[in-house]
Amino acid sequence: MTNDLDTLLIALYLKVDDELEASRWMGRPPQLTDAEPLTLAVAQALLGFHSATRWLRYANAHLASMFPYLPQQSGYNKRLTAALPLVKKVIRMLVMDTDFWFDNHWIADSTPVPCGMSRPAGQRSEMAGWAGYGYCASHSRFFWGLRLYLVCTPTGMPVLWSLANPKMDEREVLQAMLDVEADLVTDRPGLLLISDKGFASKEFENDLAMRGIELLRPSFKREKRRKGEGLLKSVRQLIESVNGTLKGQLDPEQHGGRTHAGVAVRVAQRVLAMAVAIWRDHKTKAPIMRSLIAFDH
Repeated sequence: MTNDLDTLLIALYLKVDDELEASRWMGRPPQLTDAEPLTLAVAQALLGFHSATRWLRYANAHLASMFPYLPQQSGYNKRLTAALPLVKKVIRMLVMDTDFWFDNHWIADSTPVPCGMSRPAGQRSEMAGWAGYGYCASHSRFFWGLRLYLVCTPTGMPVLWSLANPKMDEREVLQAMLDVEADLVTDRPGLLLISDKGFASKEFENDLAMRGIELLRPSFKREKRRKGEGLLKSVRQLIESVNGTLKGQLDPEQHGGRTHAGVAVRVAQRVLAMAVAIWRDHKTKAPIMRSLIAFDH
């Protein structure tokens, strides 16, 4: 591993351990604290290990000095799945620990998260009912699985995220996300939400306006040119670069989850890894935010 990744893991462990100080174990401490499986999960995502077996074999060979005790595959998977609420909490904790938390420009987009590659898999999978068939226009392909909805700052720092059936209306999903986190919007007057044409509708824009949010999106061919549309070309590149980092370097499509909780935590694991990298780059004043090159080998 590189020294950069060592430093990132140590900083993350200390940050999480300090934040969880109030909920420390009473009596005999566990062999693996809450901060350790979370730090291991981030390292796994950054180093690109899709298999838990291969990852634990690598960790035993290269991370024994940092993690004196490592569980077996079943124990690691159980701890990781149970850590989903903690992963969500840490993602929010990291963005609040940066200047990006006060950014009143948000970018919204969605990307496919396939959960099966055959019809029998879709029929027998425990994901049936939550997952479904959808279409990815950017790759001109159908898939069976979920959609990851990500609302982030222009630097790519995740603010809101959610997994939903791909047949659901994108606007309804985003509205539900904003309903759950209503306090975030009320604390940000003049919030600008930047999206693509998939979020276009008068009803949706009226709903956002009632929340105090202005929507910036491309206009349709027969539609009058919208205010601020000239800025969208460069902003669209930001959206694509965030998706490129998430899909190209952290690969959420290769999550390996088989259950609702398993898929959710493994996608969250990758969102957390991106948030950790941006948080570290921000703290060290790195010239390029959201750069994972120093951590992926």
